[in-house]
Parts: sequence; C-alpha cells; structure tokens
Amino acid sequence: MAVAPDPAPLDEIDKRIITELQIDGRLPYARLGPAVGLSQAAARQRVQRLIERGVMQVVAVTDPLALGFNLEAMIGIRADGDLRALARDLAGIDQIDYVVVTSGGYDLLVETVCEGTDELLALLNDHIRTMPGVRSADAFPYLHLEKQTYAWGVR
Repeated sequence: MAVAPDPAPLDEIDKRIITELQIDGRLPYARLGPAVGLSQAAARQRVQRLIERGVMQVVAVTDPLALGFNLEAMIGIRADGDLRALARDLAGIDQIDYVVVTSGGYDLLVETVCEGTDELLALLNDHIRTMPGVRSADAFPYLHLEKQTYAWGVR
C-alpha cells in the first residue's frame, strides 16, 4: 500500500532532484549533487528525506513482456459493501499490481500482468469472482500499449 506523503511542500531543489532521478534513477550522488546545486552528501540527505516522507521511491521498473508476462489487463469490478476493505483484499493478490476505488461504471479497477489467458482466467474465476461483495468482474486485455510512463513530473 502506498504511504501517504508528508504534506509539506517541496522546494525547488527537491523538485530538481526528483526530475533528475526520473531521467536516471541510478544517477550517482556525485553527479546529482552538482546538477541541483548541492554537495554529494547534501544530495544524499535530500534523497533519503524524500524517500522517508513517501514522496518518491527509487525502484527497478521491468518490462513485463521481457519477463514472459505476455498479457496485461485492466479488470473492472462491480461490488457491494465496503470498497476499501475489498480493495485491501485485492491488493493482497500477487498477480494484481494496481488497485483503485473509483466511481462510474465500476467500483474498483485492478491491473494485472499474466503469462497468458489461462492465468487471467484463473485470477478471475479462482480469486476475484469468489471474493465476498464482488458482483461482477470484466477483463479488458491490452491489445497494444502505446505509452506507459512513471515520470509524472513535479508541480
């Protein structure tokens, strides 16, 4: 589950650090510091503070296709009862990597990456559709992924 970020505003140096790390998450502090006007040690402290506050994470992002996950899908779920509790339960399923409570046609949306259609069917039939409160679940397999980015920028 995501950690709620500290509501304290980011200063311009914090924003520049985030921008630099979105370009290259492995940028050494010896290069990051001067790029944002800080020493290496000060840059390391700033990055650590941003991580501790839950403002950012530095992680390896993989390509699902390169790892043998040939099917990505969004699943729309209609449900009754406590949506937050259901969202927590869905988040505990290993094959699900994204869970949101929403409004509109679906109460929740979840995203999954699977090796193929058999794994998607098992996820739907053996896990999602058997959960208390789930009325229906519709899968939307991705036919073509045009853009996926994790660089939301800073304001």
